[in-house]
Amino acid sequence: MSIIATNIATNIATNTVTSGATMRRDFADRDELIAYVRQEFPTAAQIDDTVFPVRGGRSAAEAALSHIDPTAYAATRNRLTGAVTRLSPYLRHGVLSLAEVRDAALRIAQPSQTAAKLINELGWRDYFRRVYGMLGDAIWRDQEQYKTGWSASDYADELPDDIIASETGLACIDAFSHDLRKTGYLHNHARMWLAAYVVHFRRVKWQVGARWFLMHLLDGDPASNNLSWQWVASTFSHKPYIFNRENLEKYTDGAYCRGCPLKGRCDFEGSYAHITQRLFPHPVSSDNTQADVALRSTRKDDKPALSAARLAKPVIWVHGDNLNPHSPAFTRFPGASAVWVWDDALLGRTHISLKRIVFLYECLLELPVLIRRGNVASEVLRFAAEQGADGVVTVESPAPGFAALLRQLEQRMPIAVLPEPPFVEEPAALDLRRFTRYWRKVERSAMTPTRQPAAL
Repeated sequence: MSIIATNIATNIATNTVTSGATMRRDFADRDELIAYVRQEFPTAAQIDDTVFPVRGGRSAAEAALSHIDPTAYAATRNRLTGAVTRLSPYLRHGVLSLAEVRDAALRIAQPSQTAAKLINELGWRDYFRRVYGMLGDAIWRDQEQYKTGWSASDYADELPDDIIASETGLACIDAFSHDLRKTGYLHNHARMWLAAYVVHFRRVKWQVGARWFLMHLLDGDPASNNLSWQWVASTFSHKPYIFNRENLEKYTDGAYCRGCPLKGRCDFEGSYAHITQRLFPHPVSSDNTQADVALRSTRKDDKPALSAARLAKPVIWVHGDNLNPHSPAFTRFPGASAVWVWDDALLGRTHISLKRIVFLYECLLELPVLIRRGNVASEVLRFAAEQGADGVVTVESPAPGFAALLRQLEQRMPIAVLPEPPFVEEPAALDLRRFTRYWRKVERSAMTPTRQPAAL
């Protein structure tokens, strides 16, 4: 058992906090946890109070990681019944790192090149996070003009009720909508089909669909979610993504079309040329100007770290991008007291469903952390004062809200931000305007396992 695991009970028992600000960690079973979360987060329960069996936490993540099959993944990933990993919720919240999954895939795959497709998909997640780190809240804005012949003002600002209620009459779309709400999971191909239906067949702004997904997806984050929607919409790609019934039947083995009452007369009948003409009747601009030149990054020198080494008794601030008991903060300071704060302001803005709260709570229960809620900066500073800390340690995040919280904390006490475990060796410069430009620079490094420290 790791030092971190053995310290969980000790750290929780010895921390002294104001009881009114501390949330429960002790539950007889999962049903009791769900009932508690439903009581404490009624707004999330109102959005949708269904909780799927998928569990949060490092134990569940490691179990899922042990079952990946990179070779089968490469051959079948586009099929809804394919050998996908189901690791995305754990990657999104840093329960697993991209490097860990890459290393596991390379150990399993024989020859190692058969892991290339899986590692390439991990690269997409790294790429999206980098773009998010540069765009910040601008990730909600169109990065380019639509390539559909329609202007942004031609798209609706609200999601039609029949899509939300799974009552469009289209068997596939209604099933995808239902699964999104009830399970918090959709296969990537189903996400693309559903997004294409919302944006192109119903002409709704991609931002509307992106917010809907973030309410429910266990792996929902603005980076992968928003940029994938923009890729479908054509505001971060060369052309809009669409599909037809032939494509859907091929990758679902006809599961939806066989019993669909609209088979033969649905929105997806016909060739791509026919559907393209119907959806995009206006001439499409040939101006494929790529995303703003600002999406170019250069390697940043390491922060002269107020260095974590200067902190003798820090507390650890845990956030939603790094819920790993083996994170750099916990491994660097294995005996430090740690705190998580449910951000009431953020929850008020984002409106996530109960299943997402439960998943996060289960991740927290496997960490040596006190659980609080309220104003994040105030609670972290209060916790640090209670512990007699000389600073705060945390792990980096690309989220713009993270940077804003750092600025608040830095006004009151020293803050050390530790880097995430790197997925690739940082190149001197990256052009992030397209994934292919990024991948050309990092592919060799991405296919190289993490170098283990030499034995003493």
